[in-house]
Amino acid sequence: MNVGFISLGCSKNLIDTEVAIGKFKSHNFTIVDDARKADIIVINTCGFIASAKEEAINTILEMAELKNNKCKYLIVMGCLVQRYYEDLVKSLPEVDLFIKIENYETLWEQVENMLQNKTKAKREKNKQIGKMENKKVNKLPMFKEEEYLKREVSTGKNYAYLKIGEGCSNFCTYCAIPYIRGLFVSRPMEEIIEEAQGLAKKGIKELIIIAQDTTKYGVDLYDTPKLPELLNKISRIDGIKWIRFLYSYPEGINDELIKEVKENPKICKYFDIPIQHISDDVLKRMNRKTSKDDIISLINKIRREIPNIIIRTTLMVGFPGETEDNFNELYDFVKKTKFDKLGVFKYSKEENTIAEKMKNQIHYKTKEARRNKIMLLQQEISRNILEKMINKTIEVLIENISFDGKYYIGRTSGDVPEEDGLVYIEKKIDDKTLINKFVKCKITSVCEYDLIAKII
Repeated sequence: MNVGFISLGCSKNLIDTEVAIGKFKSHNFTIVDDARKADIIVINTCGFIASAKEEAINTILEMAELKNNKCKYLIVMGCLVQRYYEDLVKSLPEVDLFIKIENYETLWEQVENMLQNKTKAKREKNKQIGKMENKKVNKLPMFKEEEYLKREVSTGKNYAYLKIGEGCSNFCTYCAIPYIRGLFVSRPMEEIIEEAQGLAKKGIKELIIIAQDTTKYGVDLYDTPKLPELLNKISRIDGIKWIRFLYSYPEGINDELIKEVKENPKICKYFDIPIQHISDDVLKRMNRKTSKDDIISLINKIRREIPNIIIRTTLMVGFPGETEDNFNELYDFVKKTKFDKLGVFKYSKEENTIAEKMKNQIHYKTKEARRNKIMLLQQEISRNILEKMINKTIEVLIENISFDGKYYIGRTSGDVPEEDGLVYIEKKIDDKTLINKFVKCKITSVCEYDLIAKII
């Protein structure tokens, strides 16, 4: 039978999809890229914010239409299912199997039950599990080590994500992740190293370390943060050229981690630090663990210790009670700090979060205007930063060719796939052997977020 997968949401969700693909392949199912050719369609959903939920529902309904054609079974898994299981079961009879995150340990058993027409009984059982366990936040089980080892990497030949933990214990007032994914749980270090070794043997050149908060890695297993040690051990694996870690909360970035990034040649000089805001008033109501002074001090320290560092951050505008003064303080901070990379989210009112019940909710037009204002500022900042790179020589990993065939497309060590900018390299000759290779380039010009270069 043919199986088609659709993965929505974040890179952490993508790894779960890759594990599921590996499971189907190990049971001799054929994976197809075109859902119209699939006998079974599996959708891994996101349920984090309103726009993600809307996308997930629309995708489910769109794929349900294919059941009138070749598709025989429709499976839906992921965050949306974990969060709204009972509502989905009632409202989407077109779906043959809903799989909650807490039941990933029995994912294949549930698939087999569906194929043997036992789906209804299994769904009722899961429904009861949801009622019992969702009353409080627990640690949810992860996939087993052997399941991670058999996952099918879907991001191409060059890079792969490596999940080191699941869930979150930070309980920011706007965020539903702990209620969806459970409390933070670290994977044992030896299991992560084994998976990284396997990825290197497959030819992966870049590992992107992820968790909801990577700086919390090891605290639950070893009673102390272990991210620096983990990065150091991964860097010893032959074949891996670039290592980066994402989602490092500011309060967890210590001197040991900064030193590892500074001194380890395989670790990209890149910090992804989601600070969300800079106003102490807003940070406190968000239940963030840092202050304005803490954040400024950290950024200054990182830049002082690693002069060539790339710093990316994520901000949120329109949080309940965010005054014009609060926003102006954030705007002025961005203008002064000049982040290399920056993204802005509009606050999304999410069920069962503390912020949902807060007074002084911000009008959506105000949120939109505030987001646009910061992004216009960042566009100018980004261009000014990139212009300083003109005539400099950089190393680029070539990954593709532009649609018009005029450029090779690549990334520097300072660019996260699908998130940051690209390097467009003038294509003087048609040499496809350069794809998936590292080359030296000279920067000739820039756009707002991208570089134009030529091979030297």
